[in-house]
Amino acid sequence: MSPYEPGRADGLPVVAPHLRALRRRASLTLEAAARSAGLSPAHLSRMETGQRQPSLPTLLALARVYGTTVSDLLLERAVGRDAVMSSAEMQPTRSGGWTYRQAGAPGRSLQALRVHVPYGAQSDIVRSHPGEEWLYVLRGQLRLHLADAVHPLPAGDSAHFDSLTPHRLVADDPDGVDLLFVHTLLQNPGAAPCLGSAAERVV
Repeated sequence: MSPYEPGRADGLPVVAPHLRALRRRASLTLEAAARSAGLSPAHLSRMETGQRQPSLPTLLALARVYGTTVSDLLLERAVGRDAVMSSAEMQPTRSGGWTYRQAGAPGRSLQALRVHVPYGAQSDIVRSHPGEEWLYVLRGQLRLHLADAVHPLPAGDSAHFDSLTPHRLVADDPDGVDLLFVHTLLQNPGAAPCLGSAAERVV
């Protein structure tokens, strides 16, 4: 079990001094670190003393500033987690018109999915949220809208972008598009990137 779990205050005293130690290791003052992460010094100070629970977007920003990972910030270790997932474990889930299969271990700072996007799915939905996205087109023709640019991506093409950039994905192939998809915040319900807000198990 991680020493920090969202909604549990008892994990904060363990993580709080680690946040301070990482900042000092990066040779940053409280003010400089807070400014780089888009926080107020008072907010960061309260997190370092265990008085405030950091959100996942805040932890992601701090990880970037300190040159580390969210898992390191939370003192998470991969010990005891399965490193390999068989195809039998990748049960299909439907959300927002997509069908996807978990392709990586849950609870990590990166979430990996195998995704099928039906023809025309979510063509009118524009997303913008903290995190990064990487995708690789396995089959079909994808149209990626990034801000004002449009990128046609046939099978074999990939994209890696900051998901604060307004974006939307459109399957131009009548048979849909199959993707490998990696995102930093899929485990955060408030960040639901391109998969919609509610998921239903496929039966």
